[in-house]
Amino acid sequence: MTLAALELDLDVFTGPFDLLLALVLREEIDLLELELADVVLAYLDHLEQRGELDLETATEFIVLVAALLELKSRLMLSADEEELLDLEPGEAAEELLARMLEARRYRGAATYLAERLAAQEGVRYRSAPLPAFARQAAEEAAPPAGERTYDPAILGRALGGLLRTPPAINLRHIVVPRVSVAERLAHLRRLLSSGRFDFDDAVRDADRMTVAVTLFALLELYKRGEADWIQDEPFGSIAVSPGPQAAVSGVRVEPRAGLAASRPDPEGEP
Repeated sequence: MTLAALELDLDVFTGPFDLLLALVLREEIDLLELELADVVLAYLDHLEQRGELDLETATEFIVLVAALLELKSRLMLSADEEELLDLEPGEAAEELLARMLEARRYRGAATYLAERLAAQEGVRYRSAPLPAFARQAAEEAAPPAGERTYDPAILGRALGGLLRTPPAINLRHIVVPRVSVAERLAHLRRLLSSGRFDFDDAVRDADRMTVAVTLFALLELYKRGEADWIQDEPFGSIAVSPGPQAAVSGVRVEPRAGLAASRPDPEGEP
């Protein structure tokens, strides 16, 4: 809730709260005739109707009402007592206006940050469901529905699995690469010359290092505009197709059966 949404129905004013402040500062409404207690009661009624409390908005309301009370108290003092005060009514009005402008700047900054946060939704971390093989393993490890998890047989099988010697750690992925990015680039370009293909087919029966190098090669082709891909869901299949710049590398792209197909250009021309 913002203070602009607070509607007031008073003897001397009817309308939004921010308009009332503007009229008071322009001296179009006599502050001495304004019952600030009615303003506070109207705000409390509004909070009760909404059923929630925004601490930031409530703090801003308290600050503004306190400033109005101070300004009204100065107007109610006699001339002799007014000389003892540090601020004149005009200075108090300017101070109130300065506080309102500062609060508006903070609200503008908060809105800007919220827009920036919303614009970066696609590049921040997003949670994804477990891949199919992990979900299957979790379902197999879980006890059947309705079965007692404290059954001695179930506990025995669980402890037995913990006592087994784990398999040897596979270190093949940290050995010296046996394939280069240039080789995988050539491999992907050969597949692109036949049209659309699945990334799993490009790395079938390959080791982890080859899969990683192939992925780097695919990113390089995407950067050059020679390839594009579509993945409908997290951990799903990746459909790779020729990109808009595929002809630059000597591959002519033509439509075939509703998909983007390509074949080598014998003359090497785009």
